[in-house]
Amino acid sequence: MTHRDAPRPLGLLTAIPAELADFERDLVVDERKAVGGTVLRSGRLEGVSVVLAECGIGKVNAAMAATVMLDRFGCRGLIFSGVAGGLDPALAVGDIVVATSLVQHDYGALAGGVIQTYQPGRPPLPGVPTDHGYPADAAVLARVQKALAGVELPALSPAAVGGAPRRPRIVYGPILTGDAFLNCAATRARLHASFGALAIEMEGAAVAQVAEKFGVPVTVVRALSDLAGEDSHMDFPAFLDEAGLMAAGIVRRLLPVL
Repeated sequence: MTHRDAPRPLGLLTAIPAELADFERDLVVDERKAVGGTVLRSGRLEGVSVVLAECGIGKVNAAMAATVMLDRFGCRGLIFSGVAGGLDPALAVGDIVVATSLVQHDYGALAGGVIQTYQPGRPPLPGVPTDHGYPADAAVLARVQKALAGVELPALSPAAVGGAPRRPRIVYGPILTGDAFLNCAATRARLHASFGALAIEMEGAAVAQVAEKFGVPVTVVRALSDLAGEDSHMDFPAFLDEAGLMAAGIVRRLLPVL
């Protein structure tokens, strides 16, 4: 097989070192390349050709790394693995949320102290349609759900749940993306009520915006490291490593079906 005939890789993105570590440990690296301050590693993981990168926190960092992966490496799809804050009060630390759609909740028009969300790229003005969001590719999502059906996640440590060990669950639903770390119970309640979203993070919908332009699917897998309320600034560092490993374990299981 020539290089030209080789299968196109998957682009695997994380935001921070704790989300990257599990992948980097087992990646069989063929090449490392730094582009715009981001180190991209080409190789194989779980028998799948991938390009792995820690993009950094926030929408601009995520969009830049996603663009490089698609333009320079020809990735056939993107997957983001990491942690998130929970919006749905029915969820708990350690639960896994797989995105069915992704919304940049902080793009739009600010009026009366509230943002009216628009689709990124549209003028946020009266008379312009306000429908928004990037739905997951239906065929890819079906394969993901089939691969994860019946999967039992390992129990979280007592420290992570404040009591007896608890097995987290896998759920599917909308995820919000914005450039602010959510540390506010009132805003959490408002965003959950407004969007019906299960979780909030800082990169996924930006990656989806880029993926849509390139015509490739994107899958976002997030483990809840905090519940986006007044205590999220304390919960996030306490549960980051364990939640990051949870998300990575799910992503590694999914790589062969993506």
